[in-house]
Amino acid sequence: MRTNTNIRRQLQEIVDGELESGESIEWIEIPTPRFFAPVSTGYFLFSIPWTSFSLFWIYAASGFKMPTFSGGGIALFPLFGVPFVVVGIAMFLSPLWSYLKSLRTVYVITNRRAITFNGGRSMTIRSYPPEKLQDIFRRQKRDGSGDIIFTPKPWLESGKNKQTEELGFLRIANPKQVEQMLEALGKKSYKR
Repeated sequence: MRTNTNIRRQLQEIVDGELESGESIEWIEIPTPRFFAPVSTGYFLFSIPWTSFSLFWIYAASGFKMPTFSGGGIALFPLFGVPFVVVGIAMFLSPLWSYLKSLRTVYVITNRRAITFNGGRSMTIRSYPPEKLQDIFRRQKRDGSGDIIFTPKPWLESGKNKQTEELGFLRIANPKQVEQMLEALGKKSYKR
């Protein structure tokens, strides 16, 4: 069984518990954490004016007079701005949440299948047997890192707009090598 010293013991135990009898790990990796933070940069940047305006609105609704901030009274109306401040803080911290989520994510290729373990409050485990690895594709950046997409998962938004979530090994350091391993595993379905 192949292990990766970068993977926390708790995650390694979850991976080991998922393996079937006779199944062995050929590749195991966590996504590169620094690649997750840029995904949430837009939220971070939007949070600055959002939170600033929310705080200003609370002060103005409280009756404070600018620029001395005097004359504020106690009222319930300004409390309507508190949820907006909370949302702003959550958006501000989104790069940190993305980074922490990446530390609870593991990608595995075994001699029988590919598996993704996505952690958070609960662990989501997706298994991809060889027959589901026929139409994979790679998205690679200039530095050689990138994503291996197994299957786009379509879903509908509340307004009935069709969206797609890409599932696979995201933000890995060596996607070309991993793609070759997955293609070799996918060919096993033809040999059956």
